[in-house]
Amino acid sequence: MFLKQYYLGCLAHASYLIADEASASAIVVDPQRDIQQYLDDAERLGVQIRHVFLTHFHADFIAGHLELRDRCGADILLGAQAKAEYTFVPMKDGDTLEFPGLRLYILETPGHTIESISILILDLQKDTNKPYAVLTGDTLFIGDVGRPDLRASLGWTAQELGGHLYDSLHNKLLQLPDATLVYPAHGAGSLCGKNISSDTVSTLGDQRRFNYALQPMSKEEFVRLVTADQPDAPPYFTYDAILNTREHATLDKSLRQILQPVELEEVIEMGDAGAQILDVRDASEYAKGHIAGSINIGLGGQYATWAGTVLDSTRPIVIIAEPGREQEAALRLGRIGFDHVKGYLKDGMEALATRQDLVWSTERVSALMLAEELASQNPPIVIDIRTPREWGAKHLSESINLPLNQLQERMEEVPRDRRIAVHCAGGYRSSIAVSLLNQHGITNLIELAGGITAWEAANFAVVAEQ
Repeated sequence: MFLKQYYLGCLAHASYLIADEASASAIVVDPQRDIQQYLDDAERLGVQIRHVFLTHFHADFIAGHLELRDRCGADILLGAQAKAEYTFVPMKDGDTLEFPGLRLYILETPGHTIESISILILDLQKDTNKPYAVLTGDTLFIGDVGRPDLRASLGWTAQELGGHLYDSLHNKLLQLPDATLVYPAHGAGSLCGKNISSDTVSTLGDQRRFNYALQPMSKEEFVRLVTADQPDAPPYFTYDAILNTREHATLDKSLRQILQPVELEEVIEMGDAGAQILDVRDASEYAKGHIAGSINIGLGGQYATWAGTVLDSTRPIVIIAEPGREQEAALRLGRIGFDHVKGYLKDGMEALATRQDLVWSTERVSALMLAEELASQNPPIVIDIRTPREWGAKHLSESINLPLNQLQERMEEVPRDRRIAVHCAGGYRSSIAVSLLNQHGITNLIELAGGITAWEAANFAVVAEQ
């Protein structure tokens, strides 16, 4: 038996390839949409990918099940409660896939979603009775459990799914031996939980001891605990969850259609007609000069998550990137199903060398410069666009907390008669915020370079929420 975890840091997503070399068969679980790494490893091992599982309909990325079906002829396997447009094999409690050296045993574990399953892996060369590992999808994470509130728009309440989650954990997963390895579908940084560890594998025994949500408590206490203080879900989560149930174009087909160079004048026309101009360069480069009205979401951070948060999934996108990085920008949008890219600016920002009338810049200031402005007779209003939890732990005195994921819907709360100073933790999110503020005509602003990290490094004071 061969088991490999693939971890995609920008989406905090784990997927898996399981191979049985005796039968030259392989299974992929919860694949990302760009599937070449699975194909390469299968070829190296001399196996064929015959099955692809989704443990549930993921909300934070588009899975690669259709890609593997079309490229390898793999069967798609889903939980028995799943409903989808494409043909799939429904897997219910106790169903198995048998290979000479490997057995996969299905547990229906609803809670994060109603169709969620977990997959027990038995290495038959080691033990024919005890599981070697369990792939838990978003039911059980390292340090946390899956949030039950993401299907509210699809007819399920958080309380209903929370009750199912309690039963799945206590009646199914916690019945497994302590030595069973736990392999989840997400790690730290995912918005599918609120306390996920940076570890990507653990044992069930360690989770039984240290995972806050697995401690002894009633079902009612558990539901209250796991539904409280969850981070805001980005708007694209429902879009992706539904798209994962549908027949849709595969990623390679989409990329062939969208990776087209576009002349500057056409980009401007498309922007005037409602297209979103997405500048994916580093925040410091964006600040030096960018097309007026563009949105900055740098490739160096949680690019796909923030793109899904602030961009409109129904409006076309035109990319501005450093030459050579256009495909990466489009590919990472494709991972969340944003296939409506209409091309990229030919020659990048070099195309604006003779059109400086179209170029804006952002005034980025050091911590010392901001401190001097705050001490002046007419100080700027400081807007902190970090999460409420971050702001509560420490913030600049008298700053206003407007979280970035709420900024567009709360734009009327931003004062327009004062100079604005914007900051985040390190400068990535504040550049997104500045670009959104500019789109709404708020241009009398400065951005704290390096964010609150730079502020503290300069030994300026912060306060905590009382």
